[in-house]
Amino acid sequence: MVFDYISLLCTKLNILAPIMSNRIQYIRFYGLLLIFLWATSAQLQAQGCSDAGFCTMGAMKPDQHFNQKIRLRLRSVELSHYLGVTKFDNLILAYTVDFNIGFNDKTNLQVKLPYQYAQGRLGSNHGIGDVSLSFSYNLVNKEKFQINATLGTKIPTGTPNAQSESGRALPMYYQNTLGTYDLIAGISLISRNWLIATGYQRALNNVNNQFLWGKWAGSENFIWAEHYPRSRKLFRGDDFMLRVEYNLRFSRINFNTGLLAIYRPNQDKITLGERTINVDGSDGLALTYLAGMGFRFNTRSAIKVGVGFRLIRRAQNPDGLSREFVNTVGYVFNF
Repeated sequence: MVFDYISLLCTKLNILAPIMSNRIQYIRFYGLLLIFLWATSAQLQAQGCSDAGFCTMGAMKPDQHFNQKIRLRLRSVELSHYLGVTKFDNLILAYTVDFNIGFNDKTNLQVKLPYQYAQGRLGSNHGIGDVSLSFSYNLVNKEKFQINATLGTKIPTGTPNAQSESGRALPMYYQNTLGTYDLIAGISLISRNWLIATGYQRALNNVNNQFLWGKWAGSENFIWAEHYPRSRKLFRGDDFMLRVEYNLRFSRINFNTGLLAIYRPNQDKITLGERTINVDGSDGLALTYLAGMGFRFNTRSAIKVGVGFRLIRRAQNPDGLSREFVNTVGYVFNF
């Protein structure tokens, strides 16, 4: 199913046209890439973001290169393509511009601007995603390790009230914005081979989404709509993140593998009529296995490829953030 989505998307967007001219060749190419990443990570024997995106902010982002001589003021822009597949077979695509701008040797600003597309059995939606802003500060810079801290926020670009062609409210899985202002903080320890990062994210307001099963009664898609968790006036629970990643670096190529754990201690809340209720199964642990590789063309530019597979998921995700499979491809330019 994942390959069908990827092939359809690439055909429409004319991405990887030479490879896509032969579907079997493309599937073999992609399959070999996944097998290569899995085999590499399995050999390294390393071990577990919030899908809301805070695990790729500042000190918490993956695949950070450790070098005592590299200053945080190094400026860069990263262009990335993201593909995710949910347990309801939704296809989620995002194209993100990630700016990093340094103010001095210890402090830098990160700005992320995404554009997202979602498609599923109930319909489709696309638009500009939430903006991420974060400030990072180098707390400790030793010969063998660094400690960095990040404080940031997510800013909504609208309200998550996209509708189907029939005018019915779509679940959060289809929305390009979460509709919340979020407070984010994190800290990481980086050495030549290891990255250990932890973070916290808190939504500061509820979500103006109106998805309820009853709205789809009488529709031919009602059988599918009732599979999605209700999310009317959703208030997300807090998230705690832990990333443990092992990196192996050579002169031009690097590999990384690890686990990403997100723990939500409190349940999400929704409003039914005049009552606010807790959503059973929306708390607990979500765990993802990640593997990736990068290739550096020169001191200024590089590419990155990564995959992720869900190992443990929460029973309910009214915020629509759960993914069974993710794939990212990025190009980084330093200046």
